[in-house]
Amino acid sequence: MIHVVTYVEVRPTSRQDGVSGLVRYRELTRTDDGNLRCEVLSRIGQPHQLVVLEVWKDQQAFEAHRGSAHAIGLREGIDPIRNAPIDERVHGGVSVGPAHPGPAGDAVYVVTHVDVIPPRKDDGLAALERLAAASRGAAGNVRKFRDTLGPMSGALYDERLFNAVD
Repeated sequence: MIHVVTYVEVRPTSRQDGVSGLVRYRELTRTDDGNLRCEVLSRIGQPHQLVVLEVWKDQQAFEAHRGSAHAIGLREGIDPIRNAPIDERVHGGVSVGPAHPGPAGDAVYVVTHVDVIPPRKDDGLAALERLAAASRGAAGNVRKFRDTLGPMSGALYDERLFNAVD
């Protein structure tokens, strides 16, 4: 599976236009062959900072989607109202739970970006796998993870909280 996290920051005064475009994109993307999940989230406290979470069956499905009219149209529509370049990060899975649509409403999504220096890559992946396994069973364990991750970080630990966009 291919996992894609796309950060989109629009001007605060253009939030509604950005959300409308991303919701339209989400609905069309969910109908694409090979799409397993597409969610649009809005950052708590910074609602003009948005993120799109996508899961694709495979690279071929993702590449076909990238060439679709709605994928191209999203970038064209966001470009005039963005505050920063669109930041798309394509990943393979490390420790993946169920690929069904997530909860909406008051649910809080934690989107975490971690850079690990290359010599500690395997250690970082192991720490992430432990965190994911522990998080699925019970809340917590973040402090222990941060202590473990500290010596192998290539950048500051970046954790952002988001709510789903209906």
